[in-house]
Amino acid sequence: MGKTFFLLVALIISGFIVNAKPVNNLKFNKNGEFKIVQFTDTHVELAENKNLEVFETIKKVLASEKPDFAILTGDVVTEDNPQEALRRFSGIFESAGVPWAMVFGNHESEHNLPRKELAAFLQKLPLCMNNDRRETDGFSNFVLPVCGNGNKPAALLYCMDSNEYSTLEPVVEGWGWFTHSQVGWYREQSRKNTLSNNGKPLPALAFFHIPLPEYTEAWNNRTNPPVGVKNEDECSPEINTGMFAAMLESGDVMGTFVGHDHINDYIGVHYGIALAYGRVTKTMADDDDPKAGGRVIVLKEGIREFDTWIREGNGNKVLECNWPGSFKTKQVIK
Repeated sequence: MGKTFFLLVALIISGFIVNAKPVNNLKFNKNGEFKIVQFTDTHVELAENKNLEVFETIKKVLASEKPDFAILTGDVVTEDNPQEALRRFSGIFESAGVPWAMVFGNHESEHNLPRKELAAFLQKLPLCMNNDRRETDGFSNFVLPVCGNGNKPAALLYCMDSNEYSTLEPVVEGWGWFTHSQVGWYREQSRKNTLSNNGKPLPALAFFHIPLPEYTEAWNNRTNPPVGVKNEDECSPEINTGMFAAMLESGDVMGTFVGHDHINDYIGVHYGIALAYGRVTKTMADDDDPKAGGRVIVLKEGIREFDTWIREGNGNKVLECNWPGSFKTKQVIK
């Protein structure tokens, strides 16, 4: 009886170990920096041999930048049975030794794997940091701390599901928006992390797919002009549920990074928060369109500051700037 009991306990424990997520080991390096590469809107379809060049683009950018973390900001695979394509993405990051995560875009709902099952599938892939706990609406909402000296969180990466399409059609058309539940979830995560940091908001970035309505204001900011291009109108939701206001009031988010609009790549500021696009990672058709690549963001430990630029698949480094230095005076954490 005793041996059987202990054997059962051992099997249960070993099962937990096998199925456990890898420990979050995102850390600032010895130089006090943490480098992120954002890839977006790859739109891979293996069955149609569509946009397969993105795999080489990602490999080249990873080889050039050697980041500490990579994130895919939606519309990654746009076909039924996306598992094999996602395994290919995972294999690239695993070969490079780069932890990664993925937030959902509107096209993640258009294949035969529901968002809930897609979330579960991603969370089992090697080095994938996705950890949606179903605490709010959507299926890619989680917070990743980046640790500094003493292995304590020194920065935060908010990863969020900006949803799909309007839920109020035909009265309201267009793209999805953050629900009030998600805004509340963000506020609570921010509050808890601020309390654990002796009441001081930790420097944070937010990654999602659909741009907030305030992106238009950032582009139109003539006091602090944006860096980059706007080649199409922002495809933001018609409904504004207050996520930007929540970030402004909470005081932790320095910048947000989105995709969705393939031929926009600017970074601007609105009330001091950077509102940025990534660089489309699939190859666009027109010669005048932005070249395929990824956005690089480098956090600085102990300072509310980041450097950012675009690394194209051809090796070019473009649109280099600093927040807040390229827009206003640096803010040092005291």
